[in-house]
Amino acid sequence: MCLSVSTTSIPGDLAEKLSAIADAGFGGVELHEPDLTAFDGPPSQIRNIASDLDLKICLLQPFHNLEGQVDAKRERAFDRLKRKLDLMSELGTELLLIGSAFEVDAATTEEQVIADLGEAAKIAKEMGLRLAYMGLPWSDLVHSDEQALRVVEAIDSPHLGLALNSFFSLADGSKPARLRDTPGERVFHVQLSDAPRIEMDIRRLKRHFGLLPGLGSLNLAGFVRVLSRAGYKGPWSIARVNEAAPQPGGRTLARDSYRSLVNLLDEVSRTEPGTDFGIPNLPERIYASGFEFVEFTADETSGAQLADMLSAMCFRMERKHVSKSVELWRQGAINILVNTEKEGFAHSAFLGHGPSVCDMGLRVKDADQTVQRATALGAPNFSQPVGTGELDIPAIRGVGGNVVHFIDEKSDLHRVWDIEFEPVAKTKATQPAGLRRIDHLAQTMRHDEMQSWLLYYISTFEMAKSPIVNVADPSGVVQSQAIESPEGEVRLNLNGAVGRRTLAASFLEDGFGAGVQHIAFQSDDIFETSAQLLKSNFPSLSIPENYYADLQATFGLDDDLIAQLRRGNILYDRAAGAEYFQIYSRPIFNGFFFEIVERRMGYTGYGAGNAPIRLAAQSKTQPVKEVQTQ
Repeated sequence: MCLSVSTTSIPGDLAEKLSAIADAGFGGVELHEPDLTAFDGPPSQIRNIASDLDLKICLLQPFHNLEGQVDAKRERAFDRLKRKLDLMSELGTELLLIGSAFEVDAATTEEQVIADLGEAAKIAKEMGLRLAYMGLPWSDLVHSDEQALRVVEAIDSPHLGLALNSFFSLADGSKPARLRDTPGERVFHVQLSDAPRIEMDIRRLKRHFGLLPGLGSLNLAGFVRVLSRAGYKGPWSIARVNEAAPQPGGRTLARDSYRSLVNLLDEVSRTEPGTDFGIPNLPERIYASGFEFVEFTADETSGAQLADMLSAMCFRMERKHVSKSVELWRQGAINILVNTEKEGFAHSAFLGHGPSVCDMGLRVKDADQTVQRATALGAPNFSQPVGTGELDIPAIRGVGGNVVHFIDEKSDLHRVWDIEFEPVAKTKATQPAGLRRIDHLAQTMRHDEMQSWLLYYISTFEMAKSPIVNVADPSGVVQSQAIESPEGEVRLNLNGAVGRRTLAASFLEDGFGAGVQHIAFQSDDIFETSAQLLKSNFPSLSIPENYYADLQATFGLDDDLIAQLRRGNILYDRAAGAEYFQIYSRPIFNGFFFEIVERRMGYTGYGAGNAPIRLAAQSKTQPVKEVQTQ
């Protein structure tokens, strides 16, 4: 069984594509004919390149408009087929994908389709090759899996089988169970592609909304499970995905494709004993039970600025590292590290990105298994020299270069604060502001990086994704997608900057790349927290008066509540009887900011309706930048 990907899914020239596909871990490719015709060399050279990379060319595709032709058109169609089969022999592949015809003679019947494809199967047999027939939704005659299978079974040749694409099988709302009576030996090739739930013409949907497995809403696990039970033993291939989406680069997209495919097949194999998809032996997806810490890298100036902000939120600096310039600030179950070292990873991150979040720690059941799963799916391992008395904490590099450490209770990792840090003398008592834990982190990235970040999280951890939301920035649009662990202990917002003038884009420019743009802390009582923040001179983001007038009209809030909200610059949202309260800090270095939230009655969102208000208020605090045009 082979893991494969279509060359048309990966940008670059053919040699670059094949190299990226092999490096990502694939064992096979679907060779898309336009990649072949654009290649400056004989087909045998492509065969040699693939062989040197240990890649099998699983199939050549596509071939269209074979059946249903008459007279000269039919003669030309079969001449094209014979030429294509000769080409396959030169390439070293034995399978050709034939899409059902979308240009046929008006008088063509299913009987004629069967006759034409039967003749094609005989020609393939003479050459020792095979044909995989796919029903295309926009075909004139054969536009479904059921019709294509009926044709294949009528011909009954080992040289003609069925090709399936999960997008075409499921995007119209069909269930995988309808394929359960499909004989596995009749299926020669399976392509996997995901999609969102959108009512749209399927051809347009495929072109503009095709996604890697796991990024959409199709039941791909059920699709694979049904075909596996039916006895399918051929390649599992990533089909061509959204041709209109921003592409993150060939090697990144190849790694994303491999990660998405292996994650899907791993999910199925756990519920189907005895299946062998030829994938690495992975630990289960990891349950992250909370944020153990967030670490900032800074110099003396930005470190002091951050310390002032933490003090204004009533954090206490409780401990210092035994050998490094690292401070531990605490409140409730929140651990914030401020690292002003002059060497090591944190300092390198500072030189590359300026003051920023460089590391975060997640609480997991087994830190070593977490690293094993993440690295098997393509995440780079992370290590640095361990000093005397320090713990070697398992870690990986997350997407974007930041580090993620993993803390468990199986060893001494959970005692890191006692082992590596010493208490500091308290000079004054600090009244806490009621901040309990980290509610969520928001990571900002380029729009074309979002799928990489999303796949990294949902394939490594037990996390569910919410639909993408378009957030109106005063200067453009930001796409936001929330993901969270089953009980909400770890929540992340992925924000993709679309334009060049948005605040998210400005953050990327100032920070020289993707990273954490804000951290939200959870309070049990937003009004008690707000009162304490006012006493400590917390620099809250000023919210326009018009917002509160509109809020009162929208939700019918009483005057006293509106006055409390206004006094604390608190934003409010309500959905299905559940309530959400938000306070934002003014931005500090590079546009980073803090948020304080309270959730009541099980509110699960993030106040998306308030985002334009927050962005407009923040834009007034940002210096105006000139955008250079070419």
